[in-house]
Amino acid sequence: MAAESTAFTPLTLPVLPLDDEVVLPGMVVPLDLNDTDVRAAVEAAQAAARSEPGKPKVLLVPRIDGTYASTGVLGTVEQVGRLADGDPGALIRGRGRVKIGAGTTGPGAALWVEGTRLDESVPEPLPGHVTELVKEYKALATAWLKKRGAWQVVDRVQAIDDVSALADNSGYSPFLTTEQKVELLETADPVTRLKLATQQLRDHLAEQEVAETIAKDVQEGVDKQQREFLLRRQLEAVRKELRELNGEQEGEESDDYRARVEAADLPEKVREAALKEVDKLERASDQSPEGSWIRTWLDTVLELPWNERTEDAYDIQGAKAVLDAEHAGLEDVKERITEYLAVRKRRNDRGLGVVGGRRGGAVLALVGPPGVGKTSLGESVAHAMGRKFVRVALGGVRDEAEIRGHRRTYVGALPGRIVRAIKEAGSMNPVVLLDEIDKVGSDFRGDPAAALLEVLDPAQNHTFRDHYLEVELDLSDVVFLATANVLEAIPEALLDRMELVRLDGYTEDEKVVIARDHLVPRQLERAGLGADEVTVDESALRKLAGEYTREAGVRTLERSIARLLRKVAAQHELGERELPFTLTDADLRELIGRPHHVPESAQDPAERRTSVPGVATGLAVTGAGGDVLYVEASLADPETGAAGLTLTGQLGDVMKESAQIALSFLRSHGAELELPVADLKDRGVHIHFPAGAVPKDGPSAGITMTTALASLLSGRLVRTDVAMTGEVSLTGRVLPIGGVKQKLLAAHRAGVTTVIIPKRNEPDLDDVPAEVLDKLDVHAVTDVRQVLELALAPATSIAGPKVPVAA
Repeated sequence: MAAESTAFTPLTLPVLPLDDEVVLPGMVVPLDLNDTDVRAAVEAAQAAARSEPGKPKVLLVPRIDGTYASTGVLGTVEQVGRLADGDPGALIRGRGRVKIGAGTTGPGAALWVEGTRLDESVPEPLPGHVTELVKEYKALATAWLKKRGAWQVVDRVQAIDDVSALADNSGYSPFLTTEQKVELLETADPVTRLKLATQQLRDHLAEQEVAETIAKDVQEGVDKQQREFLLRRQLEAVRKELRELNGEQEGEESDDYRARVEAADLPEKVREAALKEVDKLERASDQSPEGSWIRTWLDTVLELPWNERTEDAYDIQGAKAVLDAEHAGLEDVKERITEYLAVRKRRNDRGLGVVGGRRGGAVLALVGPPGVGKTSLGESVAHAMGRKFVRVALGGVRDEAEIRGHRRTYVGALPGRIVRAIKEAGSMNPVVLLDEIDKVGSDFRGDPAAALLEVLDPAQNHTFRDHYLEVELDLSDVVFLATANVLEAIPEALLDRMELVRLDGYTEDEKVVIARDHLVPRQLERAGLGADEVTVDESALRKLAGEYTREAGVRTLERSIARLLRKVAAQHELGERELPFTLTDADLRELIGRPHHVPESAQDPAERRTSVPGVATGLAVTGAGGDVLYVEASLADPETGAAGLTLTGQLGDVMKESAQIALSFLRSHGAELELPVADLKDRGVHIHFPAGAVPKDGPSAGITMTTALASLLSGRLVRTDVAMTGEVSLTGRVLPIGGVKQKLLAAHRAGVTTVIIPKRNEPDLDDVPAEVLDKLDVHAVTDVRQVLELALAPATSIAGPKVPVAA
């Protein structure tokens, strides 16, 4: 291959600019001498040729948007005369490439420049790859010329053997743009230029082939449409005759459906399925029941908002303000929704609304006790995002068809609840609240939870198929919020598809804020009272939350507020109370009676449950949130001979095993702990969990049972202000448990000030509100010995322990 540029003798030539045109070496072009620049260049060349042998020479340079190319073509003026239209013109032949240098002076009005002729030769013999390239170019050029019917040019192209001349021959191609021709001109190396010309010709042939295919398809489609139009007109004429024969009215329902389908904004596949059903409807007789099934299906498809989407509110600060205004606390959920909106905004700004056929929906599972605001949170999320809100109640659903829909072969078939929710929302991107997902049951009709697997899987729900519709429905832009009270009741495969957000209940301070800002205004309105007529003092709200209700949520608190306001309204109507009235904590007993949940620490010492040895305070998690759990232990009279362990209180297998472990640990380590373990050999041990009607299970009461037994044997009382949770091992290790936040909230509500938790649960304290931690003395322990040291009060007497005897 030749070097890119080998210099000849420098040339001084007049410039003949070509506006938006390119002439390559070997081309012969006629130029109009009426153009001032052309005339000046030709006249200057003719003047210079008088003193030099040979034909006048000019430098043909493309001028694109007023800018000259860096390479021009040496041209010779072959002839000056008249063009075909009678105007004066010159015939110029391109000879070779010239590298343009600096400007100079010369005769005439033309611009003169210095230039260097470039060597465009290729060494002989040609390398094998160059020969193949020459053959490919000739084959492509021949194919293109034959398509255009230019048979006389084929032989001329086949006769060109010079690589440079063959590459420059593409300058005659009308499909090349000016930029492509300039690129050919400025490519000095012949082989590289031939490769470029070959690629340009190959691309053009490919485009031409695609265009021909499209034209053919269009023509075939037009022919088919004309044929279909003709047949339908004939069919319409036949039906018109039949209607006149039967005395029926004009107009046909199938025609109406066809027009509605064609006018509707449906996805392509859905449109095809709908038109097929319209065809069936046209063929079906009026007496056939299939017609009514098809009409119902078409109505359902046409009512779905296939391409309707609400615009998300990308005001992140505004969305956060809406969530804060409508819900106190629940920071985890608010952060997750704010993150979701921020990511949606960034994806929208970068044109990434659809990635891999999937949009940016979300699937969240809100798990927490009743009354913490899971359901109402769904409406707030929709409000903050500017989306439609739909609630789907799943409690007690046992039929799989409720989720996926019924097959159309059944009488009265309907689409499933998910499709109906989308239809009700009127958009493809609503916020859908799947309420009480842990209450879904299964029987012989199927498992609805299994049907939800595809709905709640972000990797699959963009092609969700309802049994009734049998067309793909894109659910990838829907925000699904599933609510549940008990995490363990949700099938593991379903839970794996959702992002878990725990709502562990409110602190007392949060309850007061919620009551002040939300519950009281709502209940005032419902009671027919104005904000200027009755004012509920914060002290009353705090006492209501602390002593009249003991719950994770605020439902009972709201009912108590409603009851208070009803009392005030009734007393005013009876003339017993004047308004306006400020309700304080001192008025609560008079209006709604005594408190129901006085903390143990506030009771008389003799009345406390832990006022006798053998009773310890534990912490547990129930479906209603965290709660305080008492453990009572006693030893049977040795004369009864009832040795062994007795457990009562509706305990599960895991809790029974924890009791066995606690007893075994004390038997094996009693001497070390200075406990009279001899009593454990011959006397029966009875452990009871009060609230015997409530089922209980789990390992977290292990250290509580151990402490109760140790208190019983030692005669030392368990401190009233201490509650504990943790699993115990046979060696006395305290193992981690779950639900730390809910348990600490329950301890705080119950008035406990000291809490014992496993050391490995210490990181869980980050989730506990700071105002709760400030009021609790939390001890993280690793061994039962530490628990006993913290929980048992000092011995009050050196006499032997007074061991209670079981009744």
